[in-house]
Amino acid sequence: LVGSEMCIRDSAECSGLFVVEREGVDALNAVNEAVTLSTILPLTAVTPGQLIATVKIITFGVTSETIRSSIAAIGSSIVRIAPFQSLVTGLIQTRLPGTKESVLDKTVETTQARLESLGLKLDREIRCLHNVVEVPAALKSLSESGCDITLVLGASAIVDRRDVVPSAVEQSNGTIEHFGMPVDPGNLMLLAQCEQMRVLGLPGSARSPRLLGFDWVLQR
Repeated sequence: LVGSEMCIRDSAECSGLFVVEREGVDALNAVNEAVTLSTILPLTAVTPGQLIATVKIITFGVTSETIRSSIAAIGSSIVRIAPFQSLVTGLIQTRLPGTKESVLDKTVETTQARLESLGLKLDREIRCLHNVVEVPAALKSLSESGCDITLVLGASAIVDRRDVVPSAVEQSNGTIEHFGMPVDPGNLMLLAQCEQMRVLGLPGSARSPRLLGFDWVLQR
């Protein structure tokens, strides 16, 4: 194969998360320094047509044996796109005295934009008081209406597992899977399950459109 810095590019065919088998990439790149495979970061969210990987022949030429060894090193496909799925999503926002409706309205707009980037839409929204009576009722309502994922954004941030949102999950016969995330901003995130419905208790920073740790969880 001849050609100074010959390049073969691969692009995404759908929206989703980029998945790569690192062992295959390492094996190919170990065959010969003249043949390189580079990819975008694993679990990057991609859109159709986005470049995800390139194979380059760096030197003026390589032997046919190098090509055969490179193909053998790859084996089956080592890069793919895990397509985003069509899921029913809900949003619960809680109120405390003094909570402005304009803030809640703006949060809906921000959330809708986040979901649209994943091919989703905000199917249902509930606003309720920030207490262990109304939040469980809201969770039950969204679960019964068929939501696959419910985002819960409290008027007050979740501070520990005994706070209002975690307590509401447990009162709804749900399970707290994890609280906290080693990413800033967005470390006060709750991951839970209520029957078939995934629940994400969001940090207050989720009212902002900027990239947060919870975006990575939502994508996955």
